[in-house]
Amino acid sequence: MKAFFLGIFAAVLFAGTVNAQHVNFGVKGGLNAYTFRDGNKTNYGARIGFHAGALAHIHLADQFGLQPEVVFSTQGASFSGLNSTTQFRLNYVNVPVLFQYMFDMGFRIQAGPQLGVLLTAKSETNGIDSDIKNNFKPIDFGVAIGASYVHVPTGFGVDARVNLGLSQISAISTNPNTWNQGLQLGVFYLFGHKS
Repeated sequence: MKAFFLGIFAAVLFAGTVNAQHVNFGVKGGLNAYTFRDGNKTNYGARIGFHAGALAHIHLADQFGLQPEVVFSTQGASFSGLNSTTQFRLNYVNVPVLFQYMFDMGFRIQAGPQLGVLLTAKSETNGIDSDIKNNFKPIDFGVAIGASYVHVPTGFGVDARVNLGLSQISAISTNPNTWNQGLQLGVFYLFGHKS
């Protein structure tokens, strides 16, 4: 299954680059609000963090584009029990590939698959840190949906999206029904942007 999704990512990137009218590269960053979606209806709070990375904006046609990204993302959740609060701090490298419909005047709507690679996972309870990377699966598959606006003359833009995990991230057999979900608000800059 992992090989299948990686193959789809590679094929989409290759096809988009070959057929592109032109490509702009850029950088991006912003705020995250991530939590866990749990099949047991556990009431998790959000972890506020950040994301930062690089992107390529590929024009496939006048109003259609493809935007692959490589982004470091701080994710996780919090959970409050009777006498303590546990902070779950997960760090990923995410690779979304967004298909975009580009309206006139710089507005875009976008959606596409996202592959996440887990870098670290730690928890903190009552000031005690624990490494919990073995409790989580190394790969996360999801979908990203959102909108963006680029100021055409300058190449600066803003971006908002929802990221929904589609694969269960828990590696603990007694609690498998856990998915990532988050909101991202960010800014980006496209080098040499023309349209």
